[in-house]
Amino acid sequence: MTQVLTSGALRTVRMALWVAVLLALCGLGLLLWQNRGLPLPGSVEPSYGDIGGPFELTDEDGRRLSSASLAGKPFAIFFGFTQCPDVCPTSMLEMTHVMNGLGEMARDFRVYFVSVDPERDTPDLLKAYTDSFDPRIIGLTGTPEEIAAVARAYRAFYRKVPTEAGYTMDHTATIYLMSAAGRLTSVISYGEAQIASVEKLRRLILAR
Repeated sequence: MTQVLTSGALRTVRMALWVAVLLALCGLGLLLWQNRGLPLPGSVEPSYGDIGGPFELTDEDGRRLSSASLAGKPFAIFFGFTQCPDVCPTSMLEMTHVMNGLGEMARDFRVYFVSVDPERDTPDLLKAYTDSFDPRIIGLTGTPEEIAAVARAYRAFYRKVPTEAGYTMDHTATIYLMSAAGRLTSVISYGEAQIASVEKLRRLILAR
């Protein structure tokens, strides 16, 4: 027997369909927002203005480097350690490819690699490691307190994880793109498409 829907039932069906459409659109909007590398509305993630700040560390040549000396020059900064098995070397290669993709425009651009393993990462070791990828990537280290302070400023996470062979480090894999004024303008997420990363870096350099 064929069932005939009443007008009330039809309204209920139409309402359910509209709700489904709205939910789908909301889901698409959130996905697009995430792909822009921005925190979701209403999330507890800090705003871009909260990320970054002054720091002083030791570079791979054993010299003290203050963030004040970077004023007027855009730069990138990220966290890791030389014995990282995959994330760090991948990020190093990605940044090298991104800078090479911009050619002469990125000739003087600098990327700072802050070691979260100062116990093992000496300046000499950092220099050998970063130079094996690109001389524009500069290793930075310091005391545990100095590393903790700069990590807090950039809202970066890291922790020591015991292993059978000793220990490894968990850490944030985000690359922070900082303006000439020392403000965060964008981030490059781990595994992000190179074409998107190149465009972000191009905008950063042109905005100086």
